[in-house]
Amino acid sequence: MTAERRVRLRREAWGFAIGSLFFAVGAVPFYADAVGEVAANATFFVGAVFFTLAALIQLLLSGRRPPREGSSRSDRADWWAAAVQFAGTLFFNLSTSAALITAVNEDARVGSGWRPDAWGSVCFLVASAFAVVATTDRDGLWDPHARTWRCTWLNMAGSVFFGLSAIGAFVIPETSEFVSQFWANAGTFLGALCFLVAALLSRRDIPADAAPTAAHTVAS
Repeated sequence: MTAERRVRLRREAWGFAIGSLFFAVGAVPFYADAVGEVAANATFFVGAVFFTLAALIQLLLSGRRPPREGSSRSDRADWWAAAVQFAGTLFFNLSTSAALITAVNEDARVGSGWRPDAWGSVCFLVASAFAVVATTDRDGLWDPHARTWRCTWLNMAGSVFFGLSAIGAFVIPETSEFVSQFWANAGTFLGALCFLVAALLSRRDIPADAAPTAAHTVAS
C-alpha cells in the first residue's frame, strides 16, 4: 500500500464485526450471571439486528442485482451467498426475539425441538459454500475484493461452529433441556470469533485524498 492510500473496513464489515462482538460477549457464561437473563438475551437480540443490517448491505452490493443470463459463475455464487446469508440472519432475528420474550415472560416460552437459529445456521453453511465457489474465481467478481480466501474460510468455520451451537441448543421434549449447554455457548462464542476476525480482515484500500464519491460509497 502506498502512502497515498489508507485502509478501512468495508461498510458491511462494521455490522458483522459489531454483531459478532455482541454474540461472543453474550455467549460467555459469567456474562449472563453478571447482567441477568434479560440483558444477556437482549445482547443476542441486538447482535442479530446488526447481522441483518450488514447482510442486507452485502446483498445490495453483491453484483448490485440478482444474477441474470450472462452473469459469471462467481457473480451468481456471490449473490446467492449474500441472499441465503441474509435469510439466515432473519432466522436469527426470530430466535433471539423469542428468547428475549421468554426471558421477560416465562409463560411465553416456545416449545421443544429445533429453534429458528438452527435454520439460520443451515443458511449460513449454504451461504459459506456459495462464497467458496465465488472465491474460486475472484477475477470474475464485479468487486474482486468482495471475497478473499481467508475471510471465506473463517466464515465457513464460523458457520460450522454456529451449527454445533444449534445442535447443542436443541430442546429435548421430555426434559425441556438443551442437548448440550456447553456447545450451545461454546459454538456461539467460537463462531462469533471467526465472524469477527473475518469482518476485521475485510478491508479496502481507499485513496487518502479521494472525495466520498458515489462509487466509493457503493463499493465500501
